[in-house]
This record gives sequence, C-alpha cells and structure tokens, in this order.
Amino acid sequence: MRYADDFVVLVHGTEDHTIALREDVAAVLAPLGLRLSPAKTRIVHMRDGLDFLGFHIRWRRKRGSNQWHVYTFIAERPTRSLKAKIRALTHRTSQQDLGYMLTRLNQVMHGWANYFRHAVAKHTFHTLDRFAWQRLIRMLIHRHRWNWKAVRRRFTTPTGKWLPINADGTEYRPIAAIPVTRYRRRIIPSPWPATDHA
Repeated sequence: MRYADDFVVLVHGTEDHTIALREDVAAVLAPLGLRLSPAKTRIVHMRDGLDFLGFHIRWRRKRGSNQWHVYTFIAERPTRSLKAKIRALTHRTSQQDLGYMLTRLNQVMHGWANYFRHAVAKHTFHTLDRFAWQRLIRMLIHRHRWNWKAVRRRFTTPTGKWLPINADGTEYRPIAAIPVTRYRRRIIPSPWPATDHA
C-alpha cells in the first residue's frame, strides 16, 4: 500500500506562530496514531528556502523588480543523483551497445525531467544536456580513438551545425526540449477551524 507522509505547512506570521501551529498539527495527528519526527520536522524562513520531494521552494525577488514571489527550483540532491546515473551509463571504457545506451539515457533523463518540468528548470535542463553530451563524446573518443577533428567530421554538417548523437535509429533527445510549465495556484479549503494564536 502506498501512502504519503511528507507535508509542508506555510505560515503567514512569526516563528512563535509557527511553533504553536506545530503543536496543533501534532495534536491532530496523535489520534491517528501518527507523530511528527523531531529529526525531520524543521522550521525555516521562506527566504532560506526548503527542500521538499526533490524541489527547492524559496521566496525570492523577481529579477528586475521589487516584487517577491515563491519559486520552485530543482534541489541539488536529485540533480547529483541524475548525474551519477549518467556517469554510470556513459563510462569512458564502456563497451555497451550505443543504441541501447542512448535508449536508457533517454528513458532515465526524460523520466526525471518530466517530474521536474513544473519547476524553474530550463537552465538545469540545458546544463544536464551538455553534461550528458560531453560524457557520450568522451566515451566515443575513447572507444574509437578519435581526435576532435574526427568528432566534428562525424557529428557536424558541412555548415558546422551539430548533429544529434545517434545509433541504429535511436538518437540522444535533449531534455531542454521538454516544455516547462508552472503549476497553477490553487486554494484548497482547510477542514479544520482556524485557531487564533495572537
């Protein structure tokens, strides 16, 4: 049976209000046989941000204005994890079939990117595409004993435009092509009556 046990409570108030609300949450959970984990329950200011389900949520000033908004970024940990998977698939001395490697790389990277496509992710997607492309090129250089001139001859057109890395009809598909769309803001009414901590 799958269940969710992670949640975030945003408070418009002081740290004292937040501490009091934490006690209210603990009181609501207790009859259900649940309790807050002291090691995992944190109180942070939105300016410092928080990591939640792989996302880094933070209050930041909009570039070029004095307006502040809550932005959702990709946290560092899932990015490091994806890079580790890319490294494992594209080891320089690997003799794995290139077509299979490209298929697996596309599956892993696109699954990851589709999960994070609602974050501020374009720059991260471009960075990871460049990382994966460089790993593939280094592997092919080592495998075929190419120099950079041979790489350009294999993967560029006569006009100098770079071609996608491909094998047996399978090509590396950049995740930067995945559309990034922000979540719509929704207001969900609380089933519990408001408590005044003033």
